[in-house]
Amino acid sequence: MSYKGFDAIPEAQGLYDPRNEKDSCGVGMVADLTGKPARDIVDGALQVLENLDHRGARGCEKDTGDGAGILCGIPDRFMRRVASELSVELPPPREYAVGNVFLDQGEEGTKEGKRI
Repeated sequence: MSYKGFDAIPEAQGLYDPRNEKDSCGVGMVADLTGKPARDIVDGALQVLENLDHRGARGCEKDTGDGAGILCGIPDRFMRRVASELSVELPPPREYAVGNVFLDQGEEGTKEGKRI
């Protein structure tokens, strides 16, 4: 184990490589190493979010954009069905993205959301 100031950094082992270290308030990871999508992975990630206890996860700094969420694969078949219902044609898988945007719930936020 090597030390940098007060931080202990383990040697590379298994899937861990210290070259990939980044500074974050709190990070949790739930994954299936076979790449098989499953609802229990999302449920596990939501449990990690519930267990996080920092300013972003609590929404204590509404003006910084700091926050917490989960990153997951896009359920392509579902997205195609919904897009089709809206008469939208999606590009091939892995060539589009989805996201959530949280705007001010007041009248101005509603106007801005519609403008975007």
